[in-house]
Amino acid sequence: MHSDIFFIILGMGLVTYIPRMLPLTLFHRIELPPFWRGVLRNVPYATLGALIIPGIFLIQDDPWFGIFGFTSAVLASWLGANVMGVVFISVLALTLYTIV
Repeated sequence: MHSDIFFIILGMGLVTYIPRMLPLTLFHRIELPPFWRGVLRNVPYATLGALIIPGIFLIQDDPWFGIFGFTSAVLASWLGANVMGVVFISVLALTLYTIV
């Protein structure tokens, strides 16, 4: 039973790793046009927005919590923070909001 689970986990790891590794190994010398680099550079922020904005409208207890978190995320993004920085600043801002 335990060896079956190990091989299932190993197989799932390979299935998710191969599509991520192939573009890096096969296309690492191809230079993308500036337009496509700009599009790909903004994909994480668009994804972050798609995850955050619906959650703002679903908050029932304290709507200011969502508005404050969204505002801090937009401000951090506008100031040039990377995606992890935006998430960290938003979490920090909301932690301070709950403390105060």
